[in-house]
Amino acid sequence: MIFTSTPETVPRVLVVDDDRAVRDAFRLTLEEEGYDVVLAEHGEAALARIREASPAIILLDMRMPVMDGPTFAQRYHQLPGPHAPIVVITATSDSKDLAASIGAAEYLSKPVDTDRILDIIARHTAAGQPN
Repeated sequence: MIFTSTPETVPRVLVVDDDRAVRDAFRLTLEEEGYDVVLAEHGEAALARIREASPAIILLDMRMPVMDGPTFAQRYHQLPGPHAPIVVITATSDSKDLAASIGAAEYLSKPVDTDRILDIIARHTAAGQPN
């Protein structure tokens, strides 16, 4: 599915992960699908990106240096809303519990199935339609 809208109406996806290869893989995949992708290497950088432009959805790793996923989620929810849904993406075996502890909309274990993440993003960004 490729969006034909202008960049201002394309859903923005914030990818927060300390692994550059993971960030780049998400960027390539999501940009091919027409999403506006913003990358952050940890929670502190993600908060800075959010101040620049609000995302429609956040893909969040939980274990990162500088600021981890749970701390990011706590600080993000302290900001004035509305708040984008958070999808926890982690390699840990307790993904479901971690996601529940921060109020995440969804969770996925690494490695991530591309079709599944695209489906999740579409469902949380007005069924894949531009905002």
